[in-house]
Amino acid sequence: MISILTNDNFDRAVTPMPGLHVVRFWAEWCGPCRMMAPLYAQAARDMQEQAHFAEVDIDAAPELASRFRVQSIPTVLLFKDGKVLDRMTGAGSKAAIEAFVSRHLN
Repeated sequence: MISILTNDNFDRAVTPMPGLHVVRFWAEWCGPCRMMAPLYAQAARDMQEQAHFAEVDIDAAPELASRFRVQSIPTVLLFKDGKVLDRMTGAGSKAAIEAFVSRHLN
């Protein structure tokens, strides 16, 4: 399941929570973002036991994009224990998304 994050719920959903949180920043008008969406959803289903998956629509929450210095989309940020641990920029395959997350599993 992919959670939808907004300015109102981001800090409650990601920052204080333990474990890995994978957050995709995207926009409806972004072609690579739309191309990546089903791959991200498949990775989220396959890795739901290892990490929490969420996404931020930068048009609905530009403050979050600015806060985390997201300058191009799609960008996927990996949070661990509330802190940004890694970032992946550009549309990635399902295998690339899973490898990105797997590098940080203990």
